[in-house]
Amino acid sequence: MKSRIWATVAVAIAIIAAAALLSNAWTASHPRVSKITVTGLAQQDFVSDLIVWRASFSRTAQTVSAAYAQIKADAERVRSYLLSKGLPAESIVISSVAINPMYRYVQNGERTEQVFDGYSLFQNVQVESKDVDKVEALSREISELIDAGVVLNSQPPEYFYTKLAELKLDLLAKASKDGQDRAEKIAENASGKLGKLLRADMGIFQITAQNSSEDYSWGGAFNTSSKRKTASITVKMDFDI
Repeated sequence: MKSRIWATVAVAIAIIAAAALLSNAWTASHPRVSKITVTGLAQQDFVSDLIVWRASFSRTAQTVSAAYAQIKADAERVRSYLLSKGLPAESIVISSVAINPMYRYVQNGERTEQVFDGYSLFQNVQVESKDVDKVEALSREISELIDAGVVLNSQPPEYFYTKLAELKLDLLAKASKDGQDRAEKIAENASGKLGKLLRADMGIFQITAQNSSEDYSWGGAFNTSSKRKTASITVKMDFDI
């Protein structure tokens, strides 16, 4: 009788030991989840407060002196026109003249020859101003200069924001708060308690046009073609639990 009891006890002990070993093995291969990972997001719309408008004008002639006389007159027309629209002189920059010889190809019997065909002269003009609305309107009315005989090639305005550093810091704080709120909600729903912050990594800072389908970029989109923009930033955060 006693031998049966001891045999039963031995079997029970063996089962308990085996269960403990299996439990330890499972625990070792399945460590306890000890952190919550969340991504906080912050966005803000803003209006650009700096505009840059660029254009170029050109002249061609058989001699440099003839072309230069024409483009010099054009530069004066461009400057006078911009000043007449109320732009301060310091916001207008006209570059030096670029001179390029031109050639054309003619067929001479079985040979194709390169023949000198005069000079082409270029100048660039740039306007940088915080009076965004005025320069924006001016860029649309620039055909008045073309009507005056200036061979002008106008580019679309570019829009910038001079308080971008402050905006980025503000969004970073809001994204961090959003991430913490998300983590606290997850911990609450899991009947747990959120612990200390283990790690935080800032994501890409993006600037896109408002209400657009503009794609985000891994390197960070930076829209300059729209006056009204949306800035966004993400923060990836790990919390102890």
